[in-house]
Amino acid sequence: MSTSNEAYHHGNLRDALIAAGLNALEGPQGKAPSLRELAREVGVSATAVYRHFPDKQALDKALANEGLKLLGSQQAAAAKMAGGGAAGFAETGRTYVRFALAHPALFRLMFTQGHPVDANDGPDDARALLTANTQALTSDRERAETMALQAWSIAHGIAMLMLDGRIPADDALIDRLLDTENLFP
Repeated sequence: MSTSNEAYHHGNLRDALIAAGLNALEGPQGKAPSLRELAREVGVSATAVYRHFPDKQALDKALANEGLKLLGSQQAAAAKMAGGGAAGFAETGRTYVRFALAHPALFRLMFTQGHPVDANDGPDDARALLTANTQALTSDRERAETMALQAWSIAHGIAMLMLDGRIPADDALIDRLLDTENLFP
């Protein structure tokens, strides 16, 4: 794995800072670095970092947005690979839980740090995919929105229970719990 210093090139400092922040979340401490730590990691002055992120909350928000993009793209690929429909819908939930298990610190940052993402940040790809998939399962818009929230709540609950060690982080259990026939008989 290359260090963040190697990844930084003039003109893409924001991208290098986000990459370094994501690497820190994946690292042994499992947390986003301070802005000064981030500056040291990337090899720039703290002043340069503050031009892109005026405070820690701005960094956390950017990292959460990157996490949501990554989750959304993984879910879209999984739904497509499953062939869409009910199978694709179920696979988006399974991918959600597996993403949480693979990226626990990023996942927690995305969903447990107050409101790191707001309406001004643009669309949430993961939620848009979930809504589109539920609309494909029923023509009733209100029912589709309810199903989307139910499915998200179930997948998020499973993810958190597994992350917290309350139930085993087991692929067969993920598959069984997120079988659409069990969710929406």
